[in-house]
Amino acid sequence: MFQNRSTMSNEDLISVDYEIFGRVQGVFFRKYTQAEGKKLGLVGWVQNTGAGTVQGQIQGPRSKVIEMQEWLKSTGSPKSHITKAEFKNENRVDSLEHSSFKIVK
Repeated sequence: MFQNRSTMSNEDLISVDYEIFGRVQGVFFRKYTQAEGKKLGLVGWVQNTGAGTVQGQIQGPRSKVIEMQEWLKSTGSPKSHITKAEFKNENRVDSLEHSSFKIVK
């Protein structure tokens, strides 16, 4: 029987919503976030908000999501300046709800 690769590990799949504050628009933050998410094998989305923040959702194995959260809190894109990162609605999911990591316009 075919098994999704991500379910073969015993690690929980989780989903987390995030919002990043600071100088995060006009500095390729979404592009770098998408690239980092894909590099870690995560799925989800990222978009600019009208309030000048960047928000989105990440899903994947818990350890990779935690790595991505650290990246969002401290690294971001080279020209960004992150002042605050908020994470909420962390849930265990049975399967990934996204097929890739998208930039939402």
